Amino acid sequence: MTRPVGRPPDPSPAAHRAVSLLYQSLLTGLVLTLVTRRGEDQAAVLVFRLFRRQHLEKFRPGLTKLGLDRLPHAVACAQYHYLSNQLGGVKTEYVAESDRKAWVRYPPPRWIWHGASICGIPSRVNAAMLHGWHGHNGVTLGNPRLGFVCTGQTVDGDPGLEGYYLEHDRDVAPEERVRFVRGESMPPFDPARAPRLDPLAWPAERLDSVVSRYAMEYVRTALPVLLELRGPADTRALLGHAARLVGMQLHDETMRLLGVSESGPEPFARYLAALFQAQGEAVEVDADGRGPAVRLRGWRLARGLEPVDPAAFDGWCELWRGALAAHDRRLRLESSREPGGDVVLRVLPPGSRA
Repeated sequence: MTRPVGRPPDPSPAAHRAVSLLYQSLLTGLVLTLVTRRGEDQAAVLVFRLFRRQHLEKFRPGLTKLGLDRLPHAVACAQYHYLSNQLGGVKTEYVAESDRKAWVRYPPPRWIWHGASICGIPSRVNAAMLHGWHGHNGVTLGNPRLGFVCTGQTVDGDPGLEGYYLEHDRDVAPEERVRFVRGESMPPFDPARAPRLDPLAWPAERLDSVVSRYAMEYVRTALPVLLELRGPADTRALLGHAARLVGMQLHDETMRLLGVSESGPEPFARYLAALFQAQGEAVEVDADGRGPAVRLRGWRLARGLEPVDPAAFDGWCELWRGALAAHDRRLRLESSREPGGDVVLRVLPPGSRA
């Protein structure tokens, strides 16, 4: 007989932070897994394709949503990066020198390469991000004179990733859309002169949820890119490896953020439900003699990507298996994706049959 365990409470800012931390770390872990197991070249290709795909999906709509689509192109691009990254909790700075030259800077700590993981990111893997997104802005805007000049990368030991959008006096060749120079640095940043979000359009509760969605979008974009690059078998292995390690490493911190302190199947089910609700899922929790089950009415992470190869789903499930291994290594997680698209994760106590 199935009995309801309860609906998780509305997500708190801490729950959104927990989701952001998990997916932010999964992105970093996936790139590092490519670097260490398939080589720097493959990691750079993944990062390039990921950021190019995100650019094509989000840049033009984002300019309009943020009210930047009528600004001079160099200024619009720099303000876009400043505002959109701030929404995701990324430390960012901005300075416009003129209508044709505008700076953006990402000071330490770098969001995308979380913690000490930045030590394992090769320079060209980080540069692939700029080639994938920043260098394509002029193409998307129909402005062949617009390029990006990178003046420093944190992975090289510089005090931040920084550079400027520049509208040249001539069309730039494809290989000039991103250039790397030394000896220039961004002028001092003045927050009082920086653009601001409209507080009516972006109230606090909306900003809280954007923090988690921002990190999730990177992993959502990475799923089809990894499948195209490595195929299903390697996607399952690489994504699953990174996800399991991240789940184990961040279990304690995310449990604290969610205020869950007990061990056992039902507390872990509550932990999962709280995370999934902060992801924007419709969540139900019930239990029978086999153990508590968390049901998602759909799978938000894969929205718009259907059909998703089962390898991507299997790799994603390792995030929660890793967390469960840290929670109580005697417990097991049964996962399934039903024909209608629902996801069910059941926490099995010791001795239960899967």
